[in-house]
Amino acid sequence: MSERERLIELEIDEPVATLVLNRPEKLNAWSWESARQIAQHADTLRFDDRVRAVVVRAEGRAFCAGVDLGMPEDRITGRSPAEKVRNYYEKFRWVHERFRVLANLPQPVVMAIHGYCLGAGLEVAMMGDIRVAADDAQFALPEPKVGVSIDAGGDMRLVTEIGAGWTKLLAFTGRRIDAETALRIGLVQEVVPRAELVDHSRALALEIAGNAPLAVQGIKRTVNFFAERGLAEAMQFEAASASVMFASDDMALGSKAMAARSKPEFEGK
Repeated sequence: MSERERLIELEIDEPVATLVLNRPEKLNAWSWESARQIAQHADTLRFDDRVRAVVVRAEGRAFCAGVDLGMPEDRITGRSPAEKVRNYYEKFRWVHERFRVLANLPQPVVMAIHGYCLGAGLEVAMMGDIRVAADDAQFALPEPKVGVSIDAGGDMRLVTEIGAGWTKLLAFTGRRIDAETALRIGLVQEVVPRAELVDHSRALALEIAGNAPLAVQGIKRTVNFFAERGLAEAMQFEAASASVMFASDDMALGSKAMAARSKPEFEGK
């Protein structure tokens, strides 16, 4: 893989590993390949006993501005509407499997978020155990503005963290919120000045790494077991539900409107 194709970098500075979203020219727009690479790195870290905590951060002006709709290899097709829905369904299940590797790492994961954290970016952020936001961070789930539903489980993880009401407000409206609002509702646990984000997140990871690793990992497993009861079944339902929307006329309309920076007139079909 060339440097240009390496979307996620892995840096190890014991006892902390850092996963770096490294596509700054595209605001770290997310793709199927991004999901593959981050899971591949997570699989490596899973069995590395040198690493006691993981930080996920991003290069450039944003953590992740959402899905990259412009990558041809990411487009799902089918010979019929039914086959297209089926192909989306299987791809969503594949993404769920990749994200599960990251979310279920034995080591705690600290998300260091700055700039845009939108759509798929917020879903990635929800895979972490603790989220630290820079004061310039902005969060949103803009999927309904494009004519699709949420597909990678971020909405269900948000329900656990911030409750159903706030999750519905963000997901129904696509509204952006700032870092202080995210802190107030429990989406993030800390807010720091942008210039301090990387050092602060590493210091937090080192604080965690200074504790007994097996105890910390046991606590993570227990908390996750409680928080994620029923998640597997719900993820299966989300993949099935979302796959239909991704084959809709509204999605095509919304994508064209986004590219043209215009407001779509959705027809519900």
